[in-house]
Amino acid sequence: AHTQPEGSPQVGLIPRFISDFFRLMQDKRQASNDASAPTHPSADGSLFSPSPILLEYHMKASFLEVYGEDVYDLLDSERKSLPLREDSDGGIVIAGLTTRTISNSVEALNVLHEGTNNRTTAATLMNLTSSRSHAVFTITLTQKTRGNDQVDVVSTSKFTFVDLAGSERMKKTGAEGERAREGIKINEGLLALGNVINALADEERLMKEKTIHVPYRQSKLTRLLQDALGGNSQTFFLACVS
Repeated sequence: AHTQPEGSPQVGLIPRFISDFFRLMQDKRQASNDASAPTHPSADGSLFSPSPILLEYHMKASFLEVYGEDVYDLLDSERKSLPLREDSDGGIVIAGLTTRTISNSVEALNVLHEGTNNRTTAATLMNLTSSRSHAVFTITLTQKTRGNDQVDVVSTSKFTFVDLAGSERMKKTGAEGERAREGIKINEGLLALGNVINALADEERLMKEKTIHVPYRQSKLTRLLQDALGGNSQTFFLACVS
């Protein structure tokens, strides 16, 4: 992964997001500094109530891959398989996963580049550097804000970027042996993800507010993404179709 000039059309989606993300937080902090001035009457005579003031924020990043049915930390040179566990709230925790504190876009991109260089790739007939794993890059944002009632609130948000390995057709990729076994696991993970998305987007369930089973446990990939797909999360899916 090579660093491209910020205005270059070759800059990828994640670097673009990271750059905008830090710019947005700086703007939010500046707006909070401006809003900390005394309140003043608006045009209709009522007091203007500013948005919650951003007191401080912290960010950290992690990067992992799902290879077969194993989870590996892309920021750990020893590449130990990491176990998945559930916390007391039912959320998924990856025991032993490295997290790096990031304070600007350069530090965030360094994490991204380091992990990308450690990712599992191999040559197939379709792609000389075919991704043989699903990669998950996560930024965790913790914000401390103060409302008009002078109460401080701490909130945590996760931004999860997933680079899925491409769906494999054995005849076209010419996969044999280890490459074929990797392809089967890739397809199994994609199928499980499709089943989860179908369950979450079931129109009949949404119309009738029916409870439906969402098969998160069908694969390591879907278990990892449970928090990013369900609950109050918003999901954007971008597909590259030949």
